Amino acid sequence: MEAMPRTILVVDDEAEIVRLVRDYLEGAGFRVVTAMNGDDALRASRRDRPDLVILDLNLPGMDGLDVARTLRRDGETPIIMLTARTQESDRVAGLELGADDYVTKPFSPREMVARVRAVLRRADASQSRGAVIHVGDAISIDLPRMEATVDGSRVDLTATEFQLLVYMARQPGRVFTRAQLLDAIHGVAVESYERAIDAHIKNIRRKIERDPRAPQHLQTVFGVGYRLSESAA
Repeated sequence: MEAMPRTILVVDDEAEIVRLVRDYLEGAGFRVVTAMNGDDALRASRRDRPDLVILDLNLPGMDGLDVARTLRRDGETPIIMLTARTQESDRVAGLELGADDYVTKPFSPREMVARVRAVLRRADASQSRGAVIHVGDAISIDLPRMEATVDGSRVDLTATEFQLLVYMARQPGRVFTRAQLLDAIHGVAVESYERAIDAHIKNIRRKIERDPRAPQHLQTVFGVGYRLSESAA
């Protein structure tokens, strides 16, 4: 039996961009639904349950950041931000809301397809291997269920956050540079923004640390990168 195509929700108020992204994604075998404002995007998300959302930040009415915030409250569907905003603060704001990646305008539609595939691949990979990883006595990561628990309590992570945690948990105590962590979560050779890792780390700390300002599990090694402690209680 042939597998059902993955569904992608494309949200942008520029009809030409919606058409371009839709045509390339459909050409790559995806099913595409579209919306041109925030309210329609949320309705489409609840109706069609997409596997991934491509979301413009500059939307009429409800801002894209508000849409992303609502999507994150509703679930963990992967989000790729699509925006003309180039300021670092805008990219970080979206990533801190839980977006998995971003693409700035103007963009290559082929790169967009590659990014979609990469994000879906790492979401699938997070669930594909049957094992449980333990880090010290505190952290337990169930790969097939894509669940992490800290001190016995479950924490909800996006696909990207989960894969980052898994990557570091496989080698606790090892220091990873931002570039290495980017390589771990991106299955496509495109230019990436290393500071995006900082936003993902901040999100993970908020979820797994008792006090994110004084992290015991996910530690910063100044001037180098990050490590997951193998001994934190």
